[in-house]
Amino acid sequence: MAKKIKDPGIGKHSNKYARRFINADGSFNIKHINKVNSLSESYNYLINITWGKFFLWVLLGYTLVNSLFALVYTFLGISNIAQPTGDIFKDFLNAFFFSAQTVTTVGYGAMAPKGLLFGVISSFEALIGLLSFSFITGLLYGRFSKPRANIKFSSSIVLKKHKEVDAIMFRLMSKSDNVMIRPNIEATLALSLKDKHNEFTNNFYKLKLERDAITYLPTTWTIVHGIDESSPLKEFSREELKQLHGEILLLVSYYDESFAQEVHQVHSYILKNIKYDQRFVPAFYYDDDGYTILDHDKLDQTTK
Repeated sequence: MAKKIKDPGIGKHSNKYARRFINADGSFNIKHINKVNSLSESYNYLINITWGKFFLWVLLGYTLVNSLFALVYTFLGISNIAQPTGDIFKDFLNAFFFSAQTVTTVGYGAMAPKGLLFGVISSFEALIGLLSFSFITGLLYGRFSKPRANIKFSSSIVLKKHKEVDAIMFRLMSKSDNVMIRPNIEATLALSLKDKHNEFTNNFYKLKLERDAITYLPTTWTIVHGIDESSPLKEFSREELKQLHGEILLLVSYYDESFAQEVHQVHSYILKNIKYDQRFVPAFYYDDDGYTILDHDKLDQTTK
C-alpha cells in the first residue's frame, strides 16, 4: 500500500486547470505578481538567460548609451568635436562614433572634445564606459563560472512489462563528455485528485526506483519504477493512468569535476505523455576497435 508523503514544497491546493509544476526546461511554472524588483534580480536575469539574449542586451545597451551621448553632442554643437557637414544625420553619426571611441576609451585621435563643457561630458561618458565594461566582465565571469548541471533527459517516458510487472521508464545522460560522478535521483509523484468536498488537492508519493543511485555515469541511465503493490499507481488501470492529472517530479544530483562541487537539476514528466508497450533503443554500441560509441540522438528513440 502506497503511503502519502508531506508536501515537498509545491503546495496542496490544485484545480482541474492546473498546469504542470516544472516546465520542460527545468524551471518552475510560477508567475510572480506584485514583486518588488531590485538590481540583484537584474544580475540574476542576465546570468541565466541564453547567450544570444545576453549579447543582444549588451548590444542594445551599448547602442542606447552611444546614441544618447551622440544626441547631446549634436544638440550642443558638433563643431566642438568634428567639422560640421551640414547634414544632421552625418553629424549625428560622427557624434555617435566619437561617443563609441570615448566610452570604450579607444580614442583614435581624429576627433577630440573642445571646450570645458565637452571635456566634462566626455570625461563623464568615459567613466560610465569603464563602469559598464567592468559590470559586463563580471557578468561574463559569472556566466562561465556558475555551476550548472549538464543533464539531458529523454523526451519520452514509456510503460512496459519489466520483471513481470508494468514499469515506468525514462532515460538520462550527460550532455557533455564529462562523466557524472555518484549521480542520484529522487522521484516524487504528484496526483491532483478530487477530495470528499469535490475540490482538487495535490497528493504526493515518493516513487520507489529500481536504482536511485550509481557510482558513475559515462553513457545512459534508464530509471525504472515498477508498478508493484507498493506503488501509488497500482490501483489504476492503464486506461485510468491516461486520464490522471499527475506529474513525476525529479531531482537529480551529482558531482561535477568541472566545477568541483555537487550540482542539481530538476525535471518532470506528465503521466498523460506515457508511451505504452514501447522500449528504448540502445543509445551506445561498440565499434570494431572496441571503443564505446554513445549516440546522443538516440536518447529519445523508442520502438515497439
